[in-house]
Amino acid sequence: MLENIRLSFQGIWGHKMRSVLTMLGIIIGIGSIIAIVSTIKGTNEQIKQNLVGAGNNAVKIQLYQGDVPIDFAFQSAPAGVPEISKTVLEEITDLEEVETASLYHMRNEYDAVYRNAVSLGSGNIIGVDENYLDVYGYQIVKGRGISKSDYENKNKVALIDKTTALNLFSDQDPIGKTIEIKGEPFTVVGVVGKKAEFQPVINSLDDYYRYMNSNSSGMICIPDPVWPMIYNFDEPKNLVVRATSTDDMTAAGEKAAEILNGYLYVKDTSIEYRGEDLMEQAKQLQELSNSTNQQLIWIASISLLVGGIGVMNIMLVSVTERTREIGLKKALGARKRKILAQFLTEAAVLTLLGGIIGIGAGIALAYGISGLSSVPVAISVPISLIAVLFSVVIGIVFGFIPSLKAANMNPIDALRYE
Repeated sequence: MLENIRLSFQGIWGHKMRSVLTMLGIIIGIGSIIAIVSTIKGTNEQIKQNLVGAGNNAVKIQLYQGDVPIDFAFQSAPAGVPEISKTVLEEITDLEEVETASLYHMRNEYDAVYRNAVSLGSGNIIGVDENYLDVYGYQIVKGRGISKSDYENKNKVALIDKTTALNLFSDQDPIGKTIEIKGEPFTVVGVVGKKAEFQPVINSLDDYYRYMNSNSSGMICIPDPVWPMIYNFDEPKNLVVRATSTDDMTAAGEKAAEILNGYLYVKDTSIEYRGEDLMEQAKQLQELSNSTNQQLIWIASISLLVGGIGVMNIMLVSVTERTREIGLKKALGARKRKILAQFLTEAAVLTLLGGIIGIGAGIALAYGISGLSSVPVAISVPISLIAVLFSVVIGIVFGFIPSLKAANMNPIDALRYE
């Protein structure tokens, strides 16, 4: 085998230009596939990152009726939907896929938050427990958080985000100042921000509406015991869990929802808890992207077929050129399988080199496309290895007929060939 490989490199080096031209089809085919797969993988990773955000792996579990989340701003809780108790919350946090969890109330309000005559046009008012900020990856950037005594004494204090602070206070320091929520005064004790700031990559208007609309509102957090002071009635809380990893988000949401549904006693079977499955949304967008790009892979594969035909052609030429050499080897006792192995090895080495060069060309092409069009790139090592093996297979398949022709030569006729 080693001798055959040595002879193969010797033959390739002896006909450098011919060998490069023969490998060109393999190089173009492998390079095109690597470039396409790299951009597909990069795009898919970007889609997932855009939806998941900064990586806090938070999954919301909400009460649904049919396919629509129940909005307690417009309807009361259906009969048979109990409050989520601490015992149930502990059962959820004990799940293998769940790192921590939080219960909260939320309203999306318009012109419900004021500071003097200045109104917050749109904002999420959230009644939070002690774990909410941690689950969503928030930290206090100014002032303090909601303390234990605030919860125990039902103090009307509030945390606001940077959007709310900018809209209501402009350049002023909001700490210690008063805002009104639904007519009730609250003292701002802190400003919160994400631990890891993240902005999704926007490549189109559709991307803007898909990824940015949810981030345009302000946020005001108040202690959940104070919630009834604003809305004057009890209602089931929403649940958010933080999964142990991004890949566990779907499982964490499904299992948490399953536990909550086990405590429902509702007549309407369409009422149930569901997890917000961002990973499923990402998967659907990825499949849409893949269906288009897979067609490009098939088109690029045509050049591999052309490259294989080129290998077959050049190997037939090589066999013809070396007819007397083949006759001499057979006259000295070389068996068919020895001749067959020699020429198959030469074809495989030729396409192997083309495959390796093609991978390098594909990676360079992928980064070139990324630089020109801002398409993300993610190189797949397994796909690269498969591409190398596939190029070897092409050499063996298309080199088999020329190799078989060489192996079946009559030694007498081969020695007399001129």
